[in-house]
Order: sequence, then C-alpha cells, then structure tokens
Amino acid sequence: MKVGSGIPLWVVALLAALCLAVLAWTTFGFVVPFKHETGQAVLDTYFAGYDESAVFHMQKLLDENETATKLLRAMYFGPELIFPALLTALLFLAFVKLGPVGSWFGRSLHPLVAKAVYLLPFIYGIADYGENISSLIAFGDSTSAALATHLLPWMTRLKFASLAICFIVIARLAIARWLRPRED
Repeated sequence: MKVGSGIPLWVVALLAALCLAVLAWTTFGFVVPFKHETGQAVLDTYFAGYDESAVFHMQKLLDENETATKLLRAMYFGPELIFPALLTALLFLAFVKLGPVGSWFGRSLHPLVAKAVYLLPFIYGIADYGENISSLIAFGDSTSAALATHLLPWMTRLKFASLAICFIVIARLAIARWLRPRED
C-alpha cells in the first residue's frame, strides 16, 4: 500500500462529517434529554468506566421511569445502530490514508504486526456494538440480564480503550507523516 493511498480526502472528510452529525443526533436527541429526565448520564458516556453497581442503579432507574427507558431504547435503535459502523470506517480509512503497512513508526514491522494494527478500528466497532447489545439485554426483561450486567462495564472499557489507542496511533502517524521530508 502506498503512503496516502488512493482514498480521496473528501471521502474521509465526508465520513468525519457524518460521524459528527450522528454524534450530535445522539447527544442532543437522546443523551441530553435522558440527563434532563433522570438527572443521570447514559452509561455509554462514562469515559472512565463504571462498575456493576452503576448498572444496577441504572436498571432501578429505568424500572421507575418509562420515558427514560423509551429514550434509551430509541437511542440504541436509532443513531447507535449506525454510529459505530461510521466511526469504525473513519478510523480504518484514516489508518490507510496515513501510512504504508510495512514501515509505520519509522521502522520496518513484521507483516503480521503491521496488518494487525488495521484491526484496531474493528475492535472499537465490535466493542461498541457489544456494549449496545449488552445494554439492551441488561436493561430489558431477558433471562440473560445478569450476564449482560457483568459484561456491560467491560464492553464500555474496551470500547473507550480501543478508541483511545486508535486516536493515539492516528496522531502519531499524522505527526510522523508531517515531519517526514518531502519527496518532490
């Protein structure tokens, strides 16, 4: 793969704009109204993570507030159906756009390690969808609610950890590309 690949910058910019639009839809259409209705943030927004007691507290809160339950379900069946896929695609295209597989970080990498880096955006996407599914199960009437309650905090941590790693790698690649001498 060549540096900068054949992906036009406008495609990356369009994906970024779509991600921002869906994030705004999620935030102003569901997260803010949920906070207004309940006085508590949606668990998906806890960047530092949370434990099972927070999940139990949310279950109790949702059992007592039908409007909050409807808002949360609508969020998962609305923007949260498409946001993880959009952000995964954006992260992957940013990786492809910023560097060649075999020579990232200024040195040669084993081909398997270099290609494994491309899996990072997909780990984020799978973790985000896993978090959404776990939330729907944990806050529903399923017999698997107890298992989902235990998985939910871990899925959130995995989602944010993989997202942070993706951002760090993209920033490092962008800086390395910017500092690289120009070949005219």
